[in-house]
Amino acid sequence: MSYDLAVIGLGYVGLPLLKEAAAAGLRVIGVDIDASRVNMLNSGKSYVDDISKDDLGEMLAAGFRATTDPASLAESAVITVCVPTPLSDDHGPDLSAVRSAARMIAGCLMPGTLVVLESTTYPGTTEEVVRPILEESGLTAGRDFSLAYSPERIDPGNGQFGLRNTPKVVGGLTESCRDHAATFYGKLVSRVVPTSGLREAEMAKLLENTYRNVNIALVNEMVIFCEELGIDLWETIEAAATKPFGFHKFLPGPGVGGHCIPIDPSYLSHTVRKLGYSFRLAETADEINGRMPKYVASRLQRALNRERKSVNGARVMLLGVTYKPDIADDRETPALPLARELLSLGAELCFADPYIRSWSVDGVSIPAVEAPLYAVHDCDAVVLLQAHSAFDLAAITRHARLVLDTSGLVGRHENVERL
Repeated sequence: MSYDLAVIGLGYVGLPLLKEAAAAGLRVIGVDIDASRVNMLNSGKSYVDDISKDDLGEMLAAGFRATTDPASLAESAVITVCVPTPLSDDHGPDLSAVRSAARMIAGCLMPGTLVVLESTTYPGTTEEVVRPILEESGLTAGRDFSLAYSPERIDPGNGQFGLRNTPKVVGGLTESCRDHAATFYGKLVSRVVPTSGLREAEMAKLLENTYRNVNIALVNEMVIFCEELGIDLWETIEAAATKPFGFHKFLPGPGVGGHCIPIDPSYLSHTVRKLGYSFRLAETADEINGRMPKYVASRLQRALNRERKSVNGARVMLLGVTYKPDIADDRETPALPLARELLSLGAELCFADPYIRSWSVDGVSIPAVEAPLYAVHDCDAVVLLQAHSAFDLAAITRHARLVLDTSGLVGRHENVERL
């Protein structure tokens, strides 16, 4: 084999995997259908937050290259699938990219290859969707090639936990498939966690993010009635967090975003509905988190009213429109539905985000502010959505007329309203 590892899907999951593999001395190649991405990578330009220009340079020096040609898959001992699994228009699983990747592999699958799906999906996908497509090659999973599932656990922008020091869950179609995958990942990560089967590994990822979604919904619902009760929920949470056992701190916010929390529970709900049940807790959590942008808009409207101003015609600056601080990823960002709501109320919007050059809402271009500290003078209100470290929050707060803080990081000031 020419390559120890081929990764299909060169995004936030695939590139960190290739980085660790290259650092471990493996011969790696990346495959993606997006030619512009491939060209950028081969020219040393990274579009992923967790992969710096220097990281990519080291990968290229170690022999990494990207390609749109799937023929290299036939020369790879291990093939991992790290493609997106978004929601369809009817809010169900969209596995079109997974199926496409599986067909790509089937066209050049060789005996002895290990194939691993890392994309988040519902239990049963690897065996019921991916396996039949791969076996169109004439090879049998578990006998002629190994088939496994290992959920990605990439947290973009997390400087403490990366791929190497985050335990890797691995499940296989058979014990030998699992062991094959565990041996491979053991070269890249500090700890491998084997499961008894594929479905347990697939379910683990959904459990992790449904847990987060439900607990975020808990504090998001509490922040609504705590405001009416005159209770500072942020202070309450910090007080509860002093308990050294039985409590894990979650914070309210303008909504949930990213590639996992808004999507993964829907994949689990899809599985449960096939059994004739409804996953009421997860569905309620989705509903609560989904209405937070509208609640933030209503809080801003009330705050402006207290200043004898209408949201209609008010100049409002949105600070941070990505889905989390200090990354350039705006997938499923709650800033989008919030902006949509404020525009419907007649607000004049602008935004400031050091990671986003241009931003539009339903085809409407929102003006970008390069220096928010100076622009706040011309705004009636500032909504802090993501506290990027590039923002001088103390200075912005001093100069702003009104700040609605959804992050809980701005201290108490007369001109600050905390969510």
